Amino acid sequence: MTEWDGDVYQRKFDELAASGTDVHGEATFVRAYDPKTVLDAGCGTGRVGIELARHGIEVVGADISASMLATARARAPQLTWVESDLADLDLGRTFDVVLMAGNVPLFTPPGTQAALVAGVARHVGGLLIAGFSLDRGYTAADYDEHARAAGLRLVERYATWDREPFANGDYAVSVHAI
Repeated sequence: MTEWDGDVYQRKFDELAASGTDVHGEATFVRAYDPKTVLDAGCGTGRVGIELARHGIEVVGADISASMLATARARAPQLTWVESDLADLDLGRTFDVVLMAGNVPLFTPPGTQAALVAGVARHVGGLLIAGFSLDRGYTAADYDEHARAAGLRLVERYATWDREPFANGDYAVSVHAI
């Protein structure tokens, strides 16, 4: 597993935001579904979850990286941040939306993506939304099969968080439902 420095990682997004770049595309995408609750699975420094909470959504963030979570907790101590491998995550509840933004399946050790999807799917009360690059050995078809095995069905797929049509490119934002 790659060790991350949460403060260094977050600084990149802070610099992008300061330059005028919209760093909240994922949150805007999720908000279109009007969720009341969101599990930010693989939340990192909490960038997306904090933005969702700013709009009145109840957010729980989960990540395996202690450093990333330390940054998230420093930035938003009022939110719930859980340190866990997502494959083992069991919060004992479901969420309107479970979100995996930022290439989460690609940071999972090869061969463990099915367990990752099953782990987060336990928490889906409505939708599972995931966005990741398709040019690193884990395909949309692989992901769909893992989601199907976890009891989810594909309802929408886009090429970007801006809802550009998907045309078998190198990035996908997939929306699966129970």
